[in-house]
Amino acid sequence: MKNSIPDSVTLHGNALALTGSKVKVGVKAPDVTVLANDLSPVTISSYKGKTLVVLSVPSLDTPVCDMETVRFNREAQMLGGNVAILAVSMDLPFAQARWCAAKAVAAVKTASDHRDASFGSSYGVLIGALRLLARAVFIIDGDGVIRYIQVVDETTNEPDYDDVLSALKSLT
Repeated sequence: MKNSIPDSVTLHGNALALTGSKVKVGVKAPDVTVLANDLSPVTISSYKGKTLVVLSVPSLDTPVCDMETVRFNREAQMLGGNVAILAVSMDLPFAQARWCAAKAVAAVKTASDHRDASFGSSYGVLIGALRLLARAVFIIDGDGVIRYIQVVDETTNEPDYDDVLSALKSLT
């Protein structure tokens, strides 16, 4: 679903409710704090002045999240220095660091929402029953305004990369 947050997503065809606030295109992005791989705080506002692509993924240790993040890592090299990509999951920072090292992912930064699920709750992509994040992509402009939302209906599917990249190129 593009440019809105649905009430639920599916996992292997089973409906799962999304909890939290439902952000919208055109509104200021909630400034949440997540944890970097070294346990330092990372805020959405720390990317002010850059176009920020936020990948919301259930777990980097699953095949689809792995493929998605690796793909965006490749794409990041062609997007220029004014675009940042942040992959947020509920994985522990230590697991994210291990995964990044194993996959040689450096252009995409990973951050953990495990502590208080502030990202998932503030953006409306928390799968409460599983305490995981739904697969979604948000594009936030340099002024901190949400310009694009894509929530993948079936969590085991990849996002529409072409649509994300097209939206991104129209903003940069």
